[in-house]
Amino acid sequence: MAATAMVNDKRETLGWAMYDWANSAFSTTVGTVFLGPYVASLARAAAEAAGTSTVPFFGIPVAPDSFLPYCVSFSVGLQVLFLPVMGAIADYSHLRKQMMQLFAIIGASLTIALFFVAGDLWWLGGVLYILANLSFGAAMVFYNAYLPDIASEDQRDRTSSFGWAMGYLGGGLLLLLNLVFYQLRETLGVPTGLAVQINLASAGLWWLGWSFWTWATLRPRHAARPLPAGENYLTVGFKQLAQTFREAHKYPHTIRYLIAYLIYNDGIQTVIAVSATFAAAPLTQGGLAIETGTLTMIILMIQFVAFFGALFWGRLAGWVGAKNALLISLAIWSGVVIFAYFGLQGDSRVTQFWVLGACIALVMGGSQAISRSLFAQMIPPGKEAEFFSIYEVSERGTSWVGPLIFGLMNQWLGSLRPAILSLIFFFVIGSLLLAFVVDVPRAIAESGQRAAPAPAD
Repeated sequence: MAATAMVNDKRETLGWAMYDWANSAFSTTVGTVFLGPYVASLARAAAEAAGTSTVPFFGIPVAPDSFLPYCVSFSVGLQVLFLPVMGAIADYSHLRKQMMQLFAIIGASLTIALFFVAGDLWWLGGVLYILANLSFGAAMVFYNAYLPDIASEDQRDRTSSFGWAMGYLGGGLLLLLNLVFYQLRETLGVPTGLAVQINLASAGLWWLGWSFWTWATLRPRHAARPLPAGENYLTVGFKQLAQTFREAHKYPHTIRYLIAYLIYNDGIQTVIAVSATFAAAPLTQGGLAIETGTLTMIILMIQFVAFFGALFWGRLAGWVGAKNALLISLAIWSGVVIFAYFGLQGDSRVTQFWVLGACIALVMGGSQAISRSLFAQMIPPGKEAEFFSIYEVSERGTSWVGPLIFGLMNQWLGSLRPAILSLIFFFVIGSLLLAFVVDVPRAIAESGQRAAPAPAD
């Protein structure tokens, strides 16, 4: 059956969005709330026991609060090499659904294994996160590549926003359950460390379990394609990827948009990835010294506010245009990092962080959802997974430049606040490129998805 005959099917759209519901547990419970502070505390304890301010990771001295940001950065280095080839293989073979299933199972299993991170095994948390994050990104490539197939052009902003909204709702629901368990840990007789380990593993179980809904409803678009004689999928993938790079000059405005996206999304993902570490770090290190239970409630609030924020931004894109909606969101993101540096002082810092979290929630899902749907309109038909593999390199906490700069600034200056402020660079440069360099209608026309440019956003 042709893909055009299956667009905007409500059952399939819901099944597609349920994968966001499933895997967002990894982003919230693991990436945003529990793993960063937990691993940093274990590493800090190891450093104190050794009488040093750093811990050795394969012989390299690392500041405890910089360890996980470095791991995020390294995981993206692997993705840069790995994901584009996987995308090319998926586009050639038509095995998107099967490859999505494979990497989701691997990522979820590695997340479950985080249960074993404790004591001197603090380093294992980083290793497992690197591999799980790599698998997370790979599965997201094939998930995102389905968007042009399941939604018509006029419905992609809303469909993409619905997926992000379901992700925040699903991730928020598990986080709520984890918060209740964490707050009751003493009543239940569960040590704090063990409670965190159980919560980390629960994200993998949630991810794996709910994925079956998606796999039951998401339909392959084409029959599997046989390999040419003497070839294997790896060699075919490299050849198809090389062909795409040779033809990249045909899509200059798509490439310009992608560059702008990679820059501003690097800032967004870094803020998301390091916010828990910043909030939980001691005051002497430029942090806010917020207790884990309170921090989890703030993140939980962000999840549920973001559900409505993502839906609202889908409508805002319809009112003012997707490009203008993105520019508004980036202006708000710039305000967030400025306030994080100059504000959040004194006894009211926790209350201020609640307010800052609400502001983040309003733009977090919307800016990402509109970015995804806009990019989906600029991709040449038949190359969805390849282009989304490049897009995914900077998606959902997999950016590498931002975490690296954040980690280095913290280690050099001994404070997290200037590290946070340094991220404004990404929002300013990304906004300028998006506003003055990217022509959205021309990008859509160049991709072949529309015969002629529409009026500018």
